[in-house]
Amino acid sequence: MDQPIKELLTTIFRAGLRAVDPAAAVRRHVALAGSRLRVGDRFYGLDRFQRIIVTGAGKGTAPMAQALEEILGDRLTTGWIIVKNGHGLPLQKTRVREAGHPVPDAAGLDAARFILDRLKECTAADLVLCAFSGGGSALLPAPLPPLDFSEKQQATRLLLASGASIDELNALRKHISAVKGGRLAEIAAPAQVVSLLLSDVIGDRLDVIASGPTAPDPSTYEEVQGIMDKYELKEKIPPRVFEIITQGGQGFIPETPKPGNPVFRYVQNLIIGSNSLAVAAAQKVAESLGYETSVISTTLSGEAAVAAGGLARRALEVKETLAPGRKVCLISGGETTVTVRGAGRGGRNTELAMAFALEISGSDKISLLAAGTDGTDGPTDAAGALADGQTVARALARGLEPRYYLADNDSYTFFEKIDDLLITGPTGTNVMDIQLILIEG
Repeated sequence: MDQPIKELLTTIFRAGLRAVDPAAAVRRHVALAGSRLRVGDRFYGLDRFQRIIVTGAGKGTAPMAQALEEILGDRLTTGWIIVKNGHGLPLQKTRVREAGHPVPDAAGLDAARFILDRLKECTAADLVLCAFSGGGSALLPAPLPPLDFSEKQQATRLLLASGASIDELNALRKHISAVKGGRLAEIAAPAQVVSLLLSDVIGDRLDVIASGPTAPDPSTYEEVQGIMDKYELKEKIPPRVFEIITQGGQGFIPETPKPGNPVFRYVQNLIIGSNSLAVAAAQKVAESLGYETSVISTTLSGEAAVAAGGLARRALEVKETLAPGRKVCLISGGETTVTVRGAGRGGRNTELAMAFALEISGSDKISLLAAGTDGTDGPTDAAGALADGQTVARALARGLEPRYYLADNDSYTFFEKIDDLLITGPTGTNVMDIQLILIEG
């Protein structure tokens, strides 16, 4: 791809990132004036609290905690957070633990237990400031006793392999977790809890972001029983998981806290960053660069290759209508998925970019950037990739067959070989993905 187009796409993408920088987002929504802390439209008199604590989990949680430390200064008592390996920062009063993501590991389990033990000691004289961002669910793993880590993992993998929806998966996760589905708020009660949320989910639902540790849970054990029946998992799921779900459905195990539960009288949940904010910022910069802009969606989902087909068709339709000299930028956001059938290396954004390249092959003046706002695309060090109408031709000239790489889910290797990966390193934020398409008449 031409370097000037690469630079334009990268400039627009980075504008989106800046709009959802976790530390800046915290500072926009949290401020200290004397002894009063403003969080959104609420105020907290800090003199009534004996302790002010920071906690949380997620890829962007370290910069969020750093901003809270700067705002609170000496008023902050202590803190404990969990971040993805390599995403930590040196903090003054907040203990940073690193753990595995997207697959939870023993380090995350140990750190989660440590945090929950500390939160159990909270009283009404404590203010607990939670910082949750994308990845918080995997980084704060705490199986509901007496389950062990492997049983929870096995149950989750079985449901994933069955083709369950994200809502179905979350319903199971919450009901076999000691922290998800509002249970962290329950543990910290009667402390005042304030959760600052960097949303990485479509629709920005409070009960879905990091699996809703401080939000009411609308799902039930009875619903989870129905999910197990639907996917015929009764004979496959670990026996103790089955027993907990069954006993919960019969009322022998307490439900996750529901809307209206008194515990939430002392909880404020506030979304401070989202994909739509990033998309809006990208749109503003694209317009400043002379592009007519259109936001296609902030809820892009489904199979990456299928989503790529829809984006490609839209781009080709727009290209046909453009007079010479007109420039258009199409923007979308969301999070697609990849059904892995091959043995290659890649993520949803590089796969989307490769499928898009095949769809627009031979078309001039159409260029795409597809990237994850966290700087990582699946199990790779790339944020995503760039593609245009000449990507396929350039690859074939080097002896690379794009359809082979796509069939093998080896999109990372493909774009690495033609030097069109986007590598940003960890960005410190996570609000799903952004896709940018530049079209010229």
